[in-house]
Amino acid sequence: MTSRERMMIALQNGRPDRLPCQSHGWMRNWLDLYRDGGDQWDAYEWSGMDFAIYVGPDYVFDDGALANWAVDRVDLGTDADGNNRWEETITTPKGTLHSAGASNKITNWRTEPLLKTEQDFAIWNEFVPVPAKVEFHTLQAARERLGDRGIIRVHPYAFGQGSPWQSLCILFDSVPAIILAMDRPDFVHHALEEMLKKILRVIEMWQGIPADMIETGGGAGSSTVISPKLHEEFCLPYDRREHEALHAVGLKVVYHLCGGLMPLLDLVAQNGCDGMETMTPPSMGGDCDLAEASRRVGDRLFFIGGFDQNAGFENGTPEDARRLVHECFEATKDQAGYIIAPSDHFFTGDPANVRAFADAAKECVY
Repeated sequence: MTSRERMMIALQNGRPDRLPCQSHGWMRNWLDLYRDGGDQWDAYEWSGMDFAIYVGPDYVFDDGALANWAVDRVDLGTDADGNNRWEETITTPKGTLHSAGASNKITNWRTEPLLKTEQDFAIWNEFVPVPAKVEFHTLQAARERLGDRGIIRVHPYAFGQGSPWQSLCILFDSVPAIILAMDRPDFVHHALEEMLKKILRVIEMWQGIPADMIETGGGAGSSTVISPKLHEEFCLPYDRREHEALHAVGLKVVYHLCGGLMPLLDLVAQNGCDGMETMTPPSMGGDCDLAEASRRVGDRLFFIGGFDQNAGFENGTPEDARRLVHECFEATKDQAGYIIAPSDHFFTGDPANVRAFADAAKECVY
């Protein structure tokens, strides 16, 4: 069985010849430290995993729309902690928006959200550019290069993360967004609806997309951030419509919750997705009990993730990695289609442990 066949069977919630495995992306810091600055293609080839290539469509924007959204980013230099700081001003015909952020060799983050008020959102909503055209040249090239070695995971078109609520929490920051949801629910529903309309316009242009799966959701929808009640009101109805549109263009959908998910299992099973990730265990700050999740919703959803990369890659041994793989396999093998993967990104970790992870998956035969 080829890697592509193996992974596609798992995405259909079936049982392939053995446990498929992937990485949840390959972080630049890890590639620089251990692969001499290679890329995801090199890392998959070296590791022996089934390929899950992350790539997105190319977007073409109307010149007039870009002219009404003039972005001026200023490099503020490096601070005492070695962080590269920046600020950004966006000028529109009806006002300006301002944000700031920083980055280091590990990651990047916002120090000031783009939107602070409802008026800010009105400006954003009127002028934020939305693609006029979608092209698949990069995607098609990746598909041809990949062959039968795995699957293509497409990036969503979003304004922060893969679904409207999570994007709102990027645009306003999570705490202000939650306060707005409690104090001004009508405004939040309006904002989510406007974002979703823009997303759906782009998805309509995705007919014929040469990809297999897309990741929606995001950490801001996790039960470690919001309650199941808020998730049901502000995530579920918008997720359903987004997933329906994505299915219409032929994509499988995996819903990403990188924190608490156990109280949300039944809600996620109602949102129209095909699977869930990252199945983060308590040892990684999540709450996932893989066996319990598999028992409760494994007949409806496949899973990706579940592997503790801190214990298995960063702090463990090849024997630890192998043991953890077999534990994940045993927890899921009777109920859910499953692709084992680290429970989100990893930035360091002994390459011998990463290879042991891939080798152990080959031992897990259905």
